[in-house]
Amino acid sequence: MAADMLSTVIKPIHREGHKFLAIFGVVTVALFIMWEPLGWIGLGLTVWCYYFFRDPDRQTPLREGLLVSPADGVISLIEPAVPPAELEMGDQPLTRVSVFMNVFNCHVNRVPIAGRITKIAYRPGKFLNASLDKASVDNERNGLAIEMADGRKIGVVQIAGLVARRILCEVKEGQEMQTGERFGMIRFGSRVDVYLPDGVEPLVALGQTMISAETVIADLTSSEPRRMAGVR
Repeated sequence: MAADMLSTVIKPIHREGHKFLAIFGVVTVALFIMWEPLGWIGLGLTVWCYYFFRDPDRQTPLREGLLVSPADGVISLIEPAVPPAELEMGDQPLTRVSVFMNVFNCHVNRVPIAGRITKIAYRPGKFLNASLDKASVDNERNGLAIEMADGRKIGVVQIAGLVARRILCEVKEGQEMQTGERFGMIRFGSRVDVYLPDGVEPLVALGQTMISAETVIADLTSSEPRRMAGVR
């Protein structure tokens, strides 16, 4: 029982966080030496740093056709949009589902559906608030095109936010991925866009909370209509 309770609090962290945690820890010790109240502030920030870089295991639904969220956060936009040109997915609008991550969300990103990565494209840009629509066009971003077994493609785009200063992508073109596998992360506060195949309706609504690799965004085998926000 005690071990189960401990596991709900203590999570593994992404390797990207190790150096930051060490820096925060050293600064915290220095602050305690300088003045104890500052040390407690530093300790709180160190705990936040650990929490930000947490990388928990997830239980991914395995049924064929399910497309899961690539990120923790909330649905900030659902709208038709042309995928970034660098992904080579055509110039026709597709349904774009945007998941906004604040600085308290887990920022490890995961593959929405199994397939082969046919394109990875990085583009420098601005650092506007990631919740804004124009962030998809103006902000620094890294995009992946993933080809599924049936030949259709989805686009997944990591977008830097207002305080984000690094997009990390840990996969390569040509790599075969399984649903829910980790492919990168963004620090600190950001957004991930998913471009659904033509004709596929999202099964999420604006403001809905997402859990990466677990919450289903769409079912490629279903004809269920789009969900509406505000249902109580």
